[in-house]
Amino acid sequence: MRTEVDEVLIALADPVRRQVVDELRRGPRRAGELADSAGMSFPAISRHLRVLRASRLVEVRALDEDARVRVYHLRAEPFVALRAWLDQVEAFWTEQLGAFSDYAKKRKEE
Repeated sequence: MRTEVDEVLIALADPVRRQVVDELRRGPRRAGELADSAGMSFPAISRHLRVLRASRLVEVRALDEDARVRVYHLRAEPFVALRAWLDQVEAFWTEQLGAFSDYAKKRKEE
C-alpha cells in the first residue's frame, strides 16, 4: 500500500518533474510555458503533469477570464508530509551518529 510520501518520491524521481516543480516554485504556469521551459512537446509535458497531479504535488485551475486556459501551481501539503518523513530519517541518523561518537570517545579513553 503506497503512502502519500511514496507517491511524492515516485513523482520526484524523474528529473523533468523536478524541473517542473522548480519552475512552479516561481509561480503558477500554463502547461505550454512548462513545456517551453523544459524543451518538451505539449503531449510530453502533459504526461509529466498527469503524474504530478496524481501525486497531488500540483493542482490545475482554469483562469477566471478564460475557462479554457489551465494554470498549474504547487500544493504545500505533500511537501509538508515529505519534510516530516525526512525529519524522522534525519533524527534516526543523528541518533545513530551520536551513539557512534559516544562509542568512539569511550574507546579512545580506554
